[in-house]
Amino acid sequence: MYVLLGSSGQITSQLARILLDGGHPVRVIGRNREALAGLEAAGARIAVGDPADAAFLASAFADATAVYTMLPPCYQEPDMRVAQHRIGEAIAEALRRATGRRLVNLSSVGAELPHGTGPIEALHAQEQRLDAIGTVDLLHLRAGYFMENLLAAIPEIAAAGVISGMESPDAPIPMVATADIAQTVAHELVTPRHRGVLRLQAPRPVTLREAARVIGSAIGKPDLQYLQAAPEETKRMLRAHGMSADAADQLEALSRWLSSMSVESATAAPVAVQATTIEAFARERFAPAYARGVTEGA
Repeated sequence: MYVLLGSSGQITSQLARILLDGGHPVRVIGRNREALAGLEAAGARIAVGDPADAAFLASAFADATAVYTMLPPCYQEPDMRVAQHRIGEAIAEALRRATGRRLVNLSSVGAELPHGTGPIEALHAQEQRLDAIGTVDLLHLRAGYFMENLLAAIPEIAAAGVISGMESPDAPIPMVATADIAQTVAHELVTPRHRGVLRLQAPRPVTLREAARVIGSAIGKPDLQYLQAAPEETKRMLRAHGMSADAADQLEALSRWLSSMSVESATAAPVAVQATTIEAFARERFAPAYARGVTEGA
């Protein structure tokens, strides 16, 4: 049994379908039964409960051959770090009871740093918790910036003809497509090859100025530009869409770090270069999503 934490998130949903297509038994853990309905219909077993409940997680992990874990971002929590700490502690406690399992933990570039990375600080703490268990066959996957994060810009492109954010336009950012992450996790769960830490990123880092140009070309807007917005303006918008003030502040800190990421962070772990380029993502994922968004908004 392959047990996956993360409900119907970007990676977990793709991962579950890859494993199911390979004939593997899958159990997906989440808070909301409705969110898991599609995966259940595809053949996954589901476990509905609170990911901060160690006893619930231990029961869900009990018959696992391998486990995939991740910390949810908790963007709506008034204290994002406290909420992530509760869940991280519960995951670690449950895994201490499930000794000898293969464990693939989703982390992030920057997780080698204890401070200064915003929400990635919680992933640093989680890596340390899981490392301390000592009885699991553990791999941390430090993924780059999800290319899919750029999909959030679709309404802004349609309305204002730009992509904006708090990051510097010319900072090279290691990116990766979530489909590539899901494929790597599936391989590492079923046929483990790596242990310790492995970094996942596309063939080259990409600046947001370049990402806007590539996306613009793919959607027929060759003059599309990225504009660096004032943090207070961006955080006000994030709060208006339901994000807590603390979470918005954490994302500002992350943006500052991404804008000045050091060479040391870029070489802090072995790298597995993934296949999807920003050009392929723009053509195969962003352009169809943009066309649907424009049609639905018309």
